[in-house]
Amino acid sequence: MVRYTGSKNRIARRFGVNIFTRARNPLLHKANPPGMHTGRRRKKSDYGLQLEEKQKLRAIYGMLTQKQLIKNYREALAYKGHTAEIFMQTLECRLDNIVYRLRFAPTIFAAHQLVSHNHIFVNGKRVNIRSFKVKPGMVVSIKPASQKLKMIEQSISLSTREIPEYLELDETKTSGTMNSLPALDQIPLPLILNVPLVCEFLSHSL
Repeated sequence: MVRYTGSKNRIARRFGVNIFTRARNPLLHKANPPGMHTGRRRKKSDYGLQLEEKQKLRAIYGMLTQKQLIKNYREALAYKGHTAEIFMQTLECRLDNIVYRLRFAPTIFAAHQLVSHNHIFVNGKRVNIRSFKVKPGMVVSIKPASQKLKMIEQSISLSTREIPEYLELDETKTSGTMNSLPALDQIPLPLILNVPLVCEFLSHSL
């Protein structure tokens, strides 16, 4: 299990958005990207553009590794249909991401911990694998003994994040159901992302 330990604020400043929804906005005092004080940037090559989009995607889903992205991209290629959309569905349906989308955790990194520390049930059974794929009809819930954890209660009640259309939250049971696979326009991305560029970048790594 890989856990990101680098600077989260530095990444947020790089993309100019509080991408990890941290309570203390990292852009308040240092709005410019790291190493950039004038706001000017050199024109990027095609490779540079692809790399930046890939880094955005990594950040959105909690700093996934290159290996993890490639694995999900391979899964997407195995299905018929729009590869970019299927690729995003494989990432969006990760258990840690669903826990975050249901507002059980204030950040994607907190969602990582809830899953890894055995606080999450899927269809009534404990699942501690962050990359577990949630499918339509599955119910994701907080372990009964963990439902009163302050972080979880505050995240559910205080968060301003909206629940995506493809999910349904039952606050009384601290559970949520995936009603359907997410369409691209239903995925609440914190910044503009060119998914086909990411797919093009990953295709060179196969």
